[in-house]
Amino acid sequence: MIPSFDQFQKYGQENMEAALQAVGTFSKGAQAIATESSDFARKAFERNSSAIEQLTGARTIEKAVEIQTEYVKSAYEGMISQSTKLGELYSSFATEALKPVQGLYAKFTAA
Repeated sequence: MIPSFDQFQKYGQENMEAALQAVGTFSKGAQAIATESSDFARKAFERNSSAIEQLTGARTIEKAVEIQTEYVKSAYEGMISQSTKLGELYSSFATEALKPVQGLYAKFTAA
């Protein structure tokens, strides 16, 4: 059976709606990732500035090594935490962005 013009129009509208939903989700996800990244950069800059201030005030080599060790440990933990957060954001972002397309795919393969 050949689909009618109305059916083609309905398919086109459903595709457009799914694409708009995916673009909206993409925009929100990209904004969340950008916000998280800028917050991390701001915090890292503050940590770096604080470490430099402490190092310039260190009176002994032992104190300088202690400050540097604490800074490296803190930076490493921050980077691991940030990587985990960004991984979760990317994963949820991809899942949400593909939902409208998956719905259409399921609908068209069932027909």
